[in-house]
Amino acid sequence: MPAFFPVKERVQESNMCFSNLVQQDAPTTKNKSMLIAKVSDDFHSPILPGLPDDVSKHCLALVPRSHFPAMGAVCKRWRSFIKSKDFIIVRKLAGVLEEWLYVLTVDAEGNGSHWDVLDCLGHKHHELPPMPGPAKAGFGVVVLHGKLLVIAGYLVVDGTGSVSTDLYQYDSCLNSWSKLASMNVGRYNFACAEVNGLIYAAGGCGADGESLSCAEVYDPESDKWTVIESLKRPRWGCFACGVEGKLYVMGGRSSFTIGNSRSVDVYSPERHTWCQMKNGCVMVTAHALLGKKLCCMEWKNERKLAIFNPEDNSWKMVPVPVTGSSSIGFRFGILDGKLLLFSLQEDPAYHTLLYDPNAAPGSEWQTSEIKPSGLCLCTVTIKA
Repeated sequence: MPAFFPVKERVQESNMCFSNLVQQDAPTTKNKSMLIAKVSDDFHSPILPGLPDDVSKHCLALVPRSHFPAMGAVCKRWRSFIKSKDFIIVRKLAGVLEEWLYVLTVDAEGNGSHWDVLDCLGHKHHELPPMPGPAKAGFGVVVLHGKLLVIAGYLVVDGTGSVSTDLYQYDSCLNSWSKLASMNVGRYNFACAEVNGLIYAAGGCGADGESLSCAEVYDPESDKWTVIESLKRPRWGCFACGVEGKLYVMGGRSSFTIGNSRSVDVYSPERHTWCQMKNGCVMVTAHALLGKKLCCMEWKNERKLAIFNPEDNSWKMVPVPVTGSSSIGFRFGILDGKLLLFSLQEDPAYHTLLYDPNAAPGSEWQTSEIKPSGLCLCTVTIKA
């Protein structure tokens, strides 16, 4: 997404925010002993009476995804299994993973942001419950093991702005939020991505609006952030993707006053070091990982889709078949191995563009009926 200045205006998409979570009542004291006893019974009872747990897990994994929240309320053992990484693995082995698109939308006036959940046919399933904590902007979004992670960001409370270190996780199977370990450094407008089951965050803007070069990595197994080697120079308004076991950071600006950065920073987790490439994109307004290739759109040229192939570090330019204003603007979504282009303009007549890289030459572009309920701010695809 593009970034602007001064400092407070460098918070990208200031309407990308959430409402406060409605707090639920805690159990009364007289019910606590009964609750503890019930939890203990849940942990020691079989998942399904009369069946080995391995068979029971396979049975639960075959249930359609829309029923997971109800299943999680049955007992502690079911809930523990459904929220585990193993649950996604069993469903993948059984070939029953369902792919849903999560779209953060806002109305035409820039108010009322919420997440829509769409299936591959564009049918809306539900809205996500509000995320805990104050409304934020400039945060990072990553998907890991069927869960949505919302990282850091810029927030304003009682007229005072601050930078967050918070990490929140949305469990797509149980339809619930939880708070995880805080980052070492608060930041917004930064790059983040998943690589080999770990979450990396690099660059961005700090508490005083300064450009950052520091980076860190989150391990979900230990629920801990660890500082890693910094970028070669400060970088903000950038984005990242993980391909073939490496982290690619590109786009954005290298400092507050100096122009755009075209170089690409590549981090190798095996070597724990950064290296640089010289042929990146600048001022990227939309990006998405399509298979093992990165699709980008630059602010200066929204009539062409730039596709990066990390195998040979090459770019391919694909014309976008749009008519009308050259500044129409798009956000990207991924479903079923295809790229969706959602318009940033309120136009009831607009049909979502669909790019299929595997289609026959000349047939790569089509239209789709999949459409968010409001203006699209960002999307993630979750298989579970």
